Amino acid sequence: MRNSRTRIKLFVSYVLLVVISIICLYPAVWIVVSAFRPGGSIYSPHFLPERFTTEHFSALFNDKSFVFGRWYRNTLKIAIYSTIFGTLGTTMVAYVLSRFRFKARRTALSTILVLTMFPNFMSLVAVFLLFYQFNLLDTHTALILVYSCGAPIGGTFIVKGFFDTIPRSLEESAHIDGASHMTVFTRIMLPLCKPILIYTSLMIFTGAWVDFVLARFLLRSREQWTVAVGLWDLATNFRTANFTMFAAGCVLVALPITILFMMMQRFIVEGLTSGANKG
Repeated sequence: MRNSRTRIKLFVSYVLLVVISIICLYPAVWIVVSAFRPGGSIYSPHFLPERFTTEHFSALFNDKSFVFGRWYRNTLKIAIYSTIFGTLGTTMVAYVLSRFRFKARRTALSTILVLTMFPNFMSLVAVFLLFYQFNLLDTHTALILVYSCGAPIGGTFIVKGFFDTIPRSLEESAHIDGASHMTVFTRIMLPLCKPILIYTSLMIFTGAWVDFVLARFLLRSREQWTVAVGLWDLATNFRTANFTMFAAGCVLVALPITILFMMMQRFIVEGLTSGANKG
């Protein structure tokens, strides 16, 4: 009797998982198929088009009404620099909070925890005024600063949890041999925390790559736009709206992130599980 109930529960669980997967994947698959659909409309009574075409992908880079290639390069530059500086800042903050004991440590941890509860757009006015004073509006530097400085707020606790799992005896042995704190950090800790570094880098890269709100708020000139802002303009400008071309742009945006996650999947899982052992 128990075996029958267990099998029924297992069967129902699998059915629910399959249904949820279909609901989640169907819109994404529809966008991918629409990117290869002829014409400018994303709607079609048939799921698969009668013929597939790649004209929308070539039009993205050849159409002179917008500069998709430049937007793509802008987004790549912003994401790469934000990932480098954001990962470095997050790792250093997490290392200090994990390994050192000082009076303001609990206050720093509490402050970071509270800041994670507020959405980013609540600081838009303050960020705008700050960059206006420093004449950084409509520059990629502004976005890189925001993404890099905001990275420790979202990733410190996960990286700190990973550092907490590393035995202190390794550092103590290095200090006995005359190693400084910086030497311990660069020569011992960083090589050991490769999984969490990869996970943190991917999260920062993804956030900077797909962000729309800050990019739309700070970047004014068309040449400085990112891909997210450019695609939004393509989809909302009714005089030049081409939804199949928009779908092709979405595919190109999702492609590098999908490849990175597939290549680094093992490190992502390892980093998450290790970083969640201790808080």
